[in-house]
Amino acid sequence: MTAPDMTLLHHILSRIAQNGPMTLAEYMGECLLHPTLGYYSARDPFGAGGDFTTAPEISQMFGEMLGLSLAQAWLDQGSPARFTLAELGPGRGTLMADILRATRNIAGFGAAAELHLVEASQTLRALQREKMPRATFHDSTETLPDAPLFLVANEFFDALPIRQFIRQGDGWCERLIGADGDALTFGLGPQGAQTALSHRLNDTNDGDLVETCPAAAPIAHRIGGLIQQHGGAALIVDYGDWHSLGDTLQALSQHKTADPLARPGMADLTAHVDFEPLAQATPCAHSLLCPQGVFLERLGITARAQALASKMQGDMLNAHIAAHRRLTHPQEMGTLFKVLGLFPQGAMPPPGLEPATVPNATEPDKARP
Repeated sequence: MTAPDMTLLHHILSRIAQNGPMTLAEYMGECLLHPTLGYYSARDPFGAGGDFTTAPEISQMFGEMLGLSLAQAWLDQGSPARFTLAELGPGRGTLMADILRATRNIAGFGAAAELHLVEASQTLRALQREKMPRATFHDSTETLPDAPLFLVANEFFDALPIRQFIRQGDGWCERLIGADGDALTFGLGPQGAQTALSHRLNDTNDGDLVETCPAAAPIAHRIGGLIQQHGGAALIVDYGDWHSLGDTLQALSQHKTADPLARPGMADLTAHVDFEPLAQATPCAHSLLCPQGVFLERLGITARAQALASKMQGDMLNAHIAAHRRLTHPQEMGTLFKVLGLFPQGAMPPPGLEPATVPNATEPDKARP
């Protein structure tokens, strides 16, 4: 192991020795955002040289489609003269840079937009500032301005710390992280009631594992509150489904899956997004949950891909075709990733999405191709 790896491991082992087993959410928080040793604190994890590649890094078309969807929503809502254009977890800033480029010819949009980025990592902020020097940075959504909000969150919610519970009878045991010598291990806490999971007794069996994300609902509530009060729209893109069932925690290192307990701070930790609590937490309206491939096709990504392809040949053309497939094909990102739109009650959802038939429905909505 490297020295930083051992240092963070020893820090976590010391916490466990002093306070007892920690929740998975506490562990993920340490691994990802420890001020000096956390995964996002000291490295750029994106791209071929990192540990994973996100949709904006695959092709400019992804950001272009999202940008045009937000811009049309802005037009549909009367083109507010001043609005917040925001991104949660902007990574290298690639997605927002593509959004800004795709919308620069929409009259009035760029002049009305005030750019705000929510980013916890100082390392990533430095990369984002190079591309967007006029952006205002925030540690959380709580400090976003009280103004119309047009927001994108791509692979943001999947990195928020989760907790895991295993059903035992009519109660739940929390999955905790303890120590066995110098190694970290999973264990179970005592059985007890979990008010937040009372509704899951209807669709789970004894022994089933359910995940919760305590930080997600407050963020969705804040975003939805701004949109409902001032207008705007949000596009939340992530892998997951309407509600969780089973263990979806995963670690990625150098584009390969890894043991999430083996090298704390040296691998990315994520979990599938539970979209139902996000939809239920927001005071504004939400769309049907839509597969990413369907969403992008509705927005015209194939026509855009063909236009770009006409100027390419050889390896560049082959890479471009592969990128389009990766973003849209059901066996690639097209089905695994989903899109949830937020918008004011009584307004239309952002283009590419359909309104939910019942606001804050408790049953999963099925997108139509």
